[in-house]
Amino acid sequence: MRLRTAAAIFLPLAVLATCLSGLVHVVVQQDLRSGANNPQQQLAEDAAAQLDKGAAPSSVVSGPTVDLGASLAPFTVVYGPTGTVLATNGQLDRQPPMIPAGVLESAHASGIDKVTWQPQPGVRIATVSVPWSGGTVTAGRSLRVVEEQESALELLVGAGWLATLAALAASSVVAVLIFGRGRTGTG
Repeated sequence: MRLRTAAAIFLPLAVLATCLSGLVHVVVQQDLRSGANNPQQQLAEDAAAQLDKGAAPSSVVSGPTVDLGASLAPFTVVYGPTGTVLATNGQLDRQPPMIPAGVLESAHASGIDKVTWQPQPGVRIATVSVPWSGGTVTAGRSLRVVEEQESALELLVGAGWLATLAALAASSVVAVLIFGRGRTGTG
């Protein structure tokens, strides 16, 4: 009888703890992932604005060459009206990065397109593409660190959830033992 009473106390609290743990995970994961686009959006929008003012494509692509397969550095690609690469500081296997089909058109249709792109196994990139009068600008960077943070988050939330369930189970049993002592056996 005491075990059933403890289970009756534990189960709704376990459901609540599970829901709250899931909510924490989703909110923090979405914050990490959406923040991964911030530098790229600034780079792409600033480059598009400069290009619209007459800057040469090569002038808005700065810094050393970025190896997309190894580097965490952001990169920029200026595409012409037909999707040809006009300038870039990013390379994948010594070639300019070619964004997935439809991204450039979507950026032109909506004003911006944010895509997580996996050009090859083990390489995941967060990109932001914006139109300019002569084509599209895409800026991107590796998601490696963000994905490492997401993995750490999963472990932390999972451990917290298990610890909470253990504490709820123990406190449910203790509550039944403490409050069950004052009850008589009748009834």
